[in-house]
Amino acid sequence: MELKSSISEIKGIGAKTAQLFHKIGVYTVGDILLHFPRDYERMPAMETVAELLARETAEGELAAVAGGVERAPVVRNTGRMPITTLTLREGDYTLNLVWFHMPYLKNSLKHGSNWIFLGKLSRSGNRLSLDQPQVLAPEKYQQMQGSLMPCYALTQGLSKNMVSKTVRLALDSLDLGQDYLTEDIRQRQELAEWNFALENIHFPVSEQALAQARKRLVFDEFFQFILAAGLQKNQMEQVKNEFVFAPMEESWAHQVMAGLPYELTGAQKRVLSEIRENMRGPVIMQRLIQGDVGSGKTVLAFLAMVDCAQSGYQSALMAPTEVLARQHYETFVSMCEQFGLRIPVILLTGSMTAREKRRAYDRIQLYSKAIVIGTHALIQERTLFDNLALVITDEQHRFGVKQREKLYLKGAQPHILVMSATPIPRTLALILYGDLDISLVDEVPARRLPIKNCVVNTSYRPKAYAFIRKQVELGHQVYVICPLVEESEGLEAENVTDYAQSLAKELPELAIACLHGKMKGSLKNQIMEDFAAGRTQVLVSTTVIEVGVNVPNATVMLIEDAQRFGLAQLHQLRGRVGRGEAQSYCIMINTGENEVSKKRLDILNQSNDGFFIASEDLKLRGPGDFFGIRQSGLLQFRLGDIYRDGALIKAASQEARLILAEDPALRSAAYECIRKQIDAYLQDAAETVNL
Repeated sequence: MELKSSISEIKGIGAKTAQLFHKIGVYTVGDILLHFPRDYERMPAMETVAELLARETAEGELAAVAGGVERAPVVRNTGRMPITTLTLREGDYTLNLVWFHMPYLKNSLKHGSNWIFLGKLSRSGNRLSLDQPQVLAPEKYQQMQGSLMPCYALTQGLSKNMVSKTVRLALDSLDLGQDYLTEDIRQRQELAEWNFALENIHFPVSEQALAQARKRLVFDEFFQFILAAGLQKNQMEQVKNEFVFAPMEESWAHQVMAGLPYELTGAQKRVLSEIRENMRGPVIMQRLIQGDVGSGKTVLAFLAMVDCAQSGYQSALMAPTEVLARQHYETFVSMCEQFGLRIPVILLTGSMTAREKRRAYDRIQLYSKAIVIGTHALIQERTLFDNLALVITDEQHRFGVKQREKLYLKGAQPHILVMSATPIPRTLALILYGDLDISLVDEVPARRLPIKNCVVNTSYRPKAYAFIRKQVELGHQVYVICPLVEESEGLEAENVTDYAQSLAKELPELAIACLHGKMKGSLKNQIMEDFAAGRTQVLVSTTVIEVGVNVPNATVMLIEDAQRFGLAQLHQLRGRVGRGEAQSYCIMINTGENEVSKKRLDILNQSNDGFFIASEDLKLRGPGDFFGIRQSGLLQFRLGDIYRDGALIKAASQEARLILAEDPALRSAAYECIRKQIDAYLQDAAETVNL
């Protein structure tokens, strides 16, 4: 068995179970090893029924109850599912145990047998029960006690026991081979070996082992990302600029800027000047525009593309979603007409018909100064550019290096411009985007009204629904965000599937749609287009809308279980509203009770500055908060967090720089293992990216 072997090759994984694993993004043996736990449960001490009921207990608390079976379990078939119940008795104390979809337990829970039942407590009135408990032999539980048990992201029908068992089988069946990191790197950075890290990230023998495992795996994520970027830079550095641009003072950009219905901010003017000077410089441009949500990066992209067209060159913009690509296309066509610019604007997306694509290919070949807008379809083999001088991408996934390279190779060494709304501190941005120069758009246009924020608890929900109804009556639209796609074992949080149904009952007069990332691309596009066109009034979604749709008419962002999101991600979500002239609102419903989550959300409540929010959130959580709420945004890693793991980013950068200084192309035998790992990393990037 190999890392690329199908998940179905693992013992016990049939076709149906494999489909469940596919739902959580696990297709291969390697995928299951990289499906890291989202948290860990500490095994509680064993206690009897009497001991449990004699003390104060909390709803949802994990308990391990020792008990003997006096009567066989009862299995009731409700029509929807079989429910198995067992009552444990000790003197006057009784505890109910409940299992769903597990009628076969009746065969193993024999009269007179003794077990440890491990599960979460639930209360109905004065009655206490254990829901869906694991059944363990007392001697086995004694071995487990005090250890850390992994909790995984799941989907309906897939239990944490099944995931845990599959990971165990994968680890036992694989020869992970030689560690690709050299021993001197591991010693300098005090890193565990890779096989130790994989074993202990899933089944840690102690808190210390878990910390060591996470450190190694996070270092790997940053090291591979930074080294791949460094290789890219070495390949492209000092590439001579062969493009001849019209003098800046004669550029159409001045005409367009003068005709805009608003004046560009000082930051926009400064960054535009840097871009235009780069494109006229001696070497090709490799520049990142880093700007907060709503800072006006798109108009800068348009003006740079107009600059190319005036000089007789093509430009291409790769958007993260088809809906956003189409919106850019319509906006750019309108602006070209408004300013009398005879520039062909061409759209190319994956969902277009074969005939539409052929026409787009032909037009790209025909028009030497076209503006081309598209999605990942731009980097497909059939797309051939005639005269490409500028490539613009949205840095909306962690494999930007490989995608930039593929689009770059479509032209004769074109200029590269990357746009990012991730609020990364400049010191870390210089490392993570080491192959790019950085321009910061640090002003928000004055015409934009600040979003009004509020953080509330669940008792506010009826008022929130009334407010949504009122906003829709005024002609506006609404986003509702939930953290889950569907109900998940072990996670008490709202999911879009059930929430959309319940909201439709609360607000039956409104047109409500549901959106999540597990839908087929064509269906997602249709739902987003319906919302963008105003045919849908309320969109209940996961964070799939974090990037990729621009609806100026949307004025309300309601976020359920807001404490479950990183603040950078909440800030990105909030940026979906406030794009039109009307006042916009963000309502964050906090279902958590701890003080830290309240303080974190209060930061977002009081500020609309993404960089301030990210830095304050880091202060509150601290670098040791390994498995708390993950920061998210456009640069995502499996385990690493670009904010709290800043020290590891710097360590990974240091090692990558040392290697590239000694061997810029990684061709020496000493770095053969590292080169193979980076090649595999880039190959995986090319195969798994989903724009």
